[in-house]
Amino acid sequence: MTVSNAYSRPDQLSDGLRTRILDTAAELGYPGPNPAARGLASGRAGTVGFFSESLTWAFQDEGAARFVGALASELEPSGLALTLLTSAAEGDFIPARDVALDGAIVYLCQDDALALDWLIQRRLPLVFVDHSARDGFDNINVDDRGGARAAAEHLVHLGHRNVGIIASGGRGPTRLTTDALDTHSSTSLARLEGWHEVLADAGIVPTVCEANLFDADGGAVAAGLLLDESPQITGILCFSDVIAAGAMREGQRRGLYAPDDISVVGFDGSQLAARLTPTLTTIRQDVDAKGRAAAKALVGRIDESSQTDQRILLPVELVVGASTGEPPTR
Repeated sequence: MTVSNAYSRPDQLSDGLRTRILDTAAELGYPGPNPAARGLASGRAGTVGFFSESLTWAFQDEGAARFVGALASELEPSGLALTLLTSAAEGDFIPARDVALDGAIVYLCQDDALALDWLIQRRLPLVFVDHSARDGFDNINVDDRGGARAAAEHLVHLGHRNVGIIASGGRGPTRLTTDALDTHSSTSLARLEGWHEVLADAGIVPTVCEANLFDADGGAVAAGLLLDESPQITGILCFSDVIAAGAMREGQRRGLYAPDDISVVGFDGSQLAARLTPTLTTIRQDVDAKGRAAAKALVGRIDESSQTDQRILLPVELVVGASTGEPPTR
């Protein structure tokens, strides 16, 4: 019991006695109480999961990476560790099924993700972020639809009538499409609906491309498809800032420079938007606030201090950079 207190309840021992115990343990090569045994005794794993269908994207995209950083920072005082869960859903070891967890954050994935089914079946406290709401769970979103409307209104007010959209294509190939509203996550769907509402009111039928890569290369490929299909496009609305950066790069490769030849609008308000030349017009969301809200909601569920489903919708704002202007005559 004294040795156990030295590790778990240091306030029960004098500093001298605790130091002697820890020094002796180090000499014996004893690392401390077994985490698995401690979890069985306490009923707590001491860790929460972070699940996204694309962990690579979650750390390559500046907005997503900043969200994860804010989430980890807010969890730190609780003593909970953050465990990354891959999307593997088959085999002898399935992280979403087999890793000991007290709860999990589900971030920007599609409803039919198999790993998500495992998390739900375990009856863990879950917080859904950038995801459609589910009964019995907390949900944190930004106003994707309102932000998309603001972005489209900006182009329409500038006079653009030939508009392209680069949407998130999920698991499918990068392709031009006319039925994108049926194939996306809730975040993509909300942004598509916002863009389409404004453009339809203005009598504009956009050319839409689904990008299956959420990086600059994916944006460049999608922009190339748009401009090949509709060379008259003067404005492009993009799912994210990094995709917008790729679209601008592809435009420059073709001799189309923002904002004189083509206008480009991103979404997220990441630091990338300010670093680009020209600076990117974007929809800014507060990813730090989103990370903090997700962590607080999950800790509340784990501690059972929160019993009712939370539906948190965070505001966004249009930030006008130098990548948009009136359409050229061409």
